[in-house]
Amino acid sequence: MERKIKVLVWSEGTEPKSVYPNGINGEIASFLRELPNVEVYTSSFNDSEFGLSERTLFGVDVLVWWGHQKHDKVPDEIVSRIVKRVKNDGMGFIPLHSSHFSKPFISLMGTKCKLGSWREDGRSEYVHVFNRKHPIASGIEDFVIEQEEMYGEPFEVPKPDDVVFVSIFEADGAIFRSGLTWKVGKGKVFYFRPGHETYPTYRNENVKRIIKNAVLWVARA
Repeated sequence: MERKIKVLVWSEGTEPKSVYPNGINGEIASFLRELPNVEVYTSSFNDSEFGLSERTLFGVDVLVWWGHQKHDKVPDEIVSRIVKRVKNDGMGFIPLHSSHFSKPFISLMGTKCKLGSWREDGRSEYVHVFNRKHPIASGIEDFVIEQEEMYGEPFEVPKPDDVVFVSIFEADGAIFRSGLTWKVGKGKVFYFRPGHETYPTYRNENVKRIIKNAVLWVARA
């Protein structure tokens, strides 16, 4: 039998209960559990050892990460655990939305990961499938997210191995590389831009499909 892929979905716990009653980690875990041969766990900033103990991290193949307000409060010791698991052991890492400023992503990228601009206006985001041949884009056509926060280029990250998705924002036509991949040491990283906590982005069927595809892709380092 094929070994099950073990996935940990982590979030801060700062997302509003009015939008995500079970947290963003619970929302994402609920649809990842639809994948065959995948075991999904959740943890958060508020758990013991921030939900990221050595035992927990060494038991999973993929870490999905959503953070926003508490990036600097994640201890460096835990960041080092995550980076080592990715680089040395091949654990997949999927930072979502404002996790571009998370300590693990910055450490893995080796850059400041700053945005050119951002604006929380709740206008629409058009997501263009830039690389239709990439496995993360499987089953996805161009689509619209009705309400989202805007990010604009330049995005201060290393040159990606692949640009899978590019977003265009309704208000001013701002463009952002919204789905990027890297191989970092033995592991794979996929950054996916959508997911501001005040909008129900993680219930969008295309977003759900992309994250499912990404889990399977980063798990196969």
